[in-house]
Amino acid sequence: MEREQLERLLAGDDEASSTALAALRVGASHVVWEGTASADSLARIYRRRLGLTLRQGTKTIGLERAVQLLGRHGRPIRLGQIKSPDGTWVFMLFIAEDGNELVACTGVRQRLA
Repeated sequence: MEREQLERLLAGDDEASSTALAALRVGASHVVWEGTASADSLARIYRRRLGLTLRQGTKTIGLERAVQLLGRHGRPIRLGQIKSPDGTWVFMLFIAEDGNELVACTGVRQRLA
């Protein structure tokens, strides 16, 4: 998926999308993988990750919201990722199967060595 298309998808008003869009605009790397995954299975996976990040005190943006949106989506999801240029944040993008809608976005602060 082209950078410009991702920018259009991230034009929402939630904090995770806005922060991911800002990272993309300053040169963050990005990828959208081929294929899809079940929204229900992704909701379960990211619900567990939410619990883990809370226990570890890892800073996240929009993770709880992403879990809720994935749980309600009910259709296949394409996954994408944006890594901030300085490596401090990784954003996961949950994109509708046709690539025309961002279902959810979440960011997780990375522990740098």
